[in-house]
Amino acid sequence: MLEVDPYSKLQQLHDSMEKMTKTIESLENDILETLKENTELKVENQLLREKLDKLNNHNEPAVKTQSGLESLKQIYDSGYHICNMYYGSHRDPSSDCMFCLDILDNFGEKKNVKRER
Repeated sequence: MLEVDPYSKLQQLHDSMEKMTKTIESLENDILETLKENTELKVENQLLREKLDKLNNHNEPAVKTQSGLESLKQIYDSGYHICNMYYGSHRDPSSDCMFCLDILDNFGEKKNVKRER
């Protein structure tokens, strides 16, 4: 009977684990890229829907801003950044991003600001 040396078995197991670790890291990166792309497509889809609605009825601009704000809140609440610094990247749900919160707090205010002369 041919016995395999325990060190060789351990080395084979180690090599196998390294290969699996690399595969898992690659899959994690692929998933993150897919989630980022999905978020970008959701935002683009929402913007296109708003443009389509705007073309169909020209009467409700305030509702459009509210639905845009709701879309941003929904994306933020689902765990993704909406700020220009980290847009579309996964956000730790247990901590807030001050850039994203600034956007949510000030959404639409720039349109309403009148310059005094």
